[in-house]
Amino acid sequence: MSAPAIDLDTARRGLASQPFAVLLGTRVAAVEAGRAVLEVDVRPDLLQQNGFVHGGVLAYLADNALTFAAGTLVGPDVLTAGLTISYLRPAAGAVLRADAVAEHATARQVLSRCDIVAVAEDGTERVVAAAQGTVAVRR
Repeated sequence: MSAPAIDLDTARRGLASQPFAVLLGTRVAAVEAGRAVLEVDVRPDLLQQNGFVHGGVLAYLADNALTFAAGTLVGPDVLTAGLTISYLRPAAGAVLRADAVAEHATARQVLSRCDIVAVAEDGTERVVAAAQGTVAVRR
């Protein structure tokens, strides 16, 4: 596989430049050509009234992971053009992990898919959401 258009250090610097990502404590766990993995620790202030992670946090995480995965193929100058997300089960655990893969890239856009997994304290993983998005290349 070829080297990614953005490497781990570049991805981490890009994420650190996003105030909302910093607010949530998002981190880049992995980057390779066509793939990005982002994580957020679950905290009480990210929960909704029933004790599960708020769907907005899941949508944000999918959005950023989809875009980072796309950026590994076409470079960092990208924006989300649209996304859909399916909430498969309530999200609870210690960490949320968004694993995104860029499926198809052209000069103008990239189609990416993402699974979000809730990781429990004991390491048990459960898929809690799945997303697909189109990422526009800004050129």
